[in-house]
Amino acid sequence: MRNCRVLGVDACKAGWAGIALSDGTVRAYFAATITGLAEQASSSGPLDLIAVDMPIGLPDAGRRQADVLVRKLVGPRWASVFMTPVRAALAEEDHAAATAVNVQLTGKGISRQAYGLRTKILEVDQWVRRAQQRVVEVHPEASFTCLAGAPLTVAKSTWAGMVRRRQLLAGAGIVLADDLGLAGEKAGVDDMLDAAVAAWTALRVTRGQARSVPETPELFDDGLSCAVWT
Repeated sequence: MRNCRVLGVDACKAGWAGIALSDGTVRAYFAATITGLAEQASSSGPLDLIAVDMPIGLPDAGRRQADVLVRKLVGPRWASVFMTPVRAALAEEDHAAATAVNVQLTGKGISRQAYGLRTKILEVDQWVRRAQQRVVEVHPEASFTCLAGAPLTVAKSTWAGMVRRRQLLAGAGIVLADDLGLAGEKAGVDDMLDAAVAAWTALRVTRGQARSVPETPELFDDGLSCAVWT
C-alpha cells in the first residue's frame, strides 16, 4: 500500500512555499503560484491532501466562526489571526473601498494586513475549486498550539520563537534541513516553519486525528466548507 503523502502550504512575498511529508521524508517546494506549487509537489508523487494557510470559504456578511474561535484558541498569539473580509469587500481594488463595504456588511473595518492578502485569498478561492486533491484550511499558530499542547507565547519572527517552533517540529519527526533549495532562498524562515506545521496538520487530517474549528464547518454562498483544521 502506498504511503500517505501530504503538502503544507504557506504564502510568502515571492509566491508560495510548501513542505511535503511522506514516510518520514521532508521535501521543500517553492512556486510563484499555488497551482504551480501543487503541480510541482504532485510531480514528485501523488498527494493525498493539501493544507493551506489561507481562508477557504469567504463570508457573505459578518465574521467567520473559524476566525473568531481560532483567535480564542491561540491565546496570546490572537493578533496573528486576521478576520477574513467578506467576499464583496475583496472585490474592491483599494483598501478604503473594501473597508467601506466590510463595515456595511459586518460593522467592522479591514486591517491593511488582511487586505494585503487579497490577491492570494482570491487566488486560493479560484484554485481550490479545481484542485485534484482534498484541500483544508489551517492556521499555523493554531497548529503549533495543538502540537505544543498550549498556546505559544513568543512570536515566530523572534529567535526564541523560531527555535521553539523548529524544536516542536523536530519532536514530531519533521526535521527541516539547513538547505531547502529554492524554497529556502525565496521564502522567509517563518514561511517555512508555517508550511511545515501545516503539513503536520495535514497528516493528522488523513489519520483522523485532527479536529475542525468550528466542529461543524460553516457554509456560505460560495458553497465551500469553512473551518480551520488543527
